[in-house]
Amino acid sequence: MRVPKRFTWLAAAATLTFATNAAQAAPVFINVLTGGTSGVYYPIGVALSQIYGEAIPGVKTSVQATKASVENLNLLQSGRGELAFALGDSVADAKNGVEDAGFKVPLTKLRAIAGAYPNYIQIVASKESGIKTLADLKGKTVSVGAPKSGTELNARAIFKAAGLTYADMGKVQYLPFAESVELIKNRQLDATLQSSGLGMAAIRDLSSVMPLNYVSIPTDVVDKIGNAAYQSAMIPANTYDGQPEAVPTVAITNILVTRADVPDEVAYEMARLIFENLTRLGNSHSAAKDITLENAAKNLPIPLHPGAERYYKEKGVL
Repeated sequence: MRVPKRFTWLAAAATLTFATNAAQAAPVFINVLTGGTSGVYYPIGVALSQIYGEAIPGVKTSVQATKASVENLNLLQSGRGELAFALGDSVADAKNGVEDAGFKVPLTKLRAIAGAYPNYIQIVASKESGIKTLADLKGKTVSVGAPKSGTELNARAIFKAAGLTYADMGKVQYLPFAESVELIKNRQLDATLQSSGLGMAAIRDLSSVMPLNYVSIPTDVVDKIGNAAYQSAMIPANTYDGQPEAVPTVAITNILVTRADVPDEVAYEMARLIFENLTRLGNSHSAAKDITLENAAKNLPIPLHPGAERYYKEKGVL
């Protein structure tokens, strides 16, 4: 039987309407890639996830604990996340495809949402280990973070600038923050290098139960690293128990990164909601109090996502 044209058109229109409504109703997913649960990325990531879930209509959010920077960037490139925390030097290595840093090829899909707070390299040792300087790490048992994580890449760069190699250490352990702290408590580890925001929970915990030495990274060592991502900085006095004086160290900016194929409107909202909720983010972890709108679009090693770029132009910081 021949179907009249008008019925064909009506059926086509109904199909188109259904498809359009289905597309409009399809949820937007924002998976936030963080780091270990004892670090700083995780609590800030949880807060961001909650903010996005409450403020962006139709969004479904999740938070994923990871090995941090390098894993996060590779996950983004493969489409398995929408927002990731990463260290600035790792982002630059990802863009350039530095294989020794964990990137087999250049990651071309990465786009910046915002420059965030700085990570501080924090080297702590049990007081009984006798470690007071970088040179004192020779022959000692040291944890440097997960293999080829952002933290471990920082450790390599700093030790090299100080004239040290892993071979100089008594033993090198590749452990996350919480495990490193537990081993120091149990006197199975002498020192740990952590790359994190100030006031991190793992070091707070350790400093509350045993006396520590806080190892400085002098300015001349920072200069020898030869990477603009590494800047001399200070860990303020009394950041941790038993730390009465400021400690010279290195700071590296963290970047919130997304993918090029995330819709412009979603990227716009991700950027906007960061800066409209700075107090809430600061309450999630004190490190987030260093996030500022003025610095969000400065000195980024990858392009801004167009959605985030639109937000910064509206706010007059681009």
